[in-house]
Amino acid sequence: MTTELTAEAIAAPAPGRIDQEQVASLYRQLLTALGEDPDRDGLKDTPQRVARWWAEFLEHDPGRTDTTFVHETLHAGGDELVIVSGIVVHSLCEHHLQNMELTVTAGYRPRGRVLGLSKIARIARAHGHRLQLQERLMNGIAEDLLKVSCSPDVAVAVTGSHACMSARGVRAVGAMTTTVSVHGDFAPGGPFAGLFLDLAAKGAAR
Repeated sequence: MTTELTAEAIAAPAPGRIDQEQVASLYRQLLTALGEDPDRDGLKDTPQRVARWWAEFLEHDPGRTDTTFVHETLHAGGDELVIVSGIVVHSLCEHHLQNMELTVTAGYRPRGRVLGLSKIARIARAHGHRLQLQERLMNGIAEDLLKVSCSPDVAVAVTGSHACMSARGVRAVGAMTTTVSVHGDFAPGGPFAGLFLDLAAKGAAR
């Protein structure tokens, strides 16, 4: 039996409202600086389209991420785990504004309270909708899960490809970066450390 609770809302850092008119003007200037004609067919509406995309990306509303439930069948110190894998998140690297395609595996050990499963994906994707670093995104997800689940046992793994590595610079096509944040019983030496890493590897390989 479950009873809904509401934990303290997780407030993702909120950027200011996007000035789409100014963004479109800047992209028009960029196209001119790149030697393009922003008035030619194919480009004349591009600055406005890009401005709308930036607004959609940075003003994204993930919906409620703070819903939890009292779960009367769970008992403190039990062996129940909740792990969600294969959460795909798209974000932009803050160093080069290049795409990052990330796969997130996140889990926690319930302590008498469980999250709605969709909330884990919402938390992950909320952190993707800003200029990011993979490490910061991972730590942000872990911090939010620690807060909203009220459990000390939380783990997050992120595996991703970065266009700033594959499409420029070293051009390491196919290179993948994995980062892991583990707490409590998921930390090295904890009873679930190996299990989580195995599940995270399988989720990233999908």
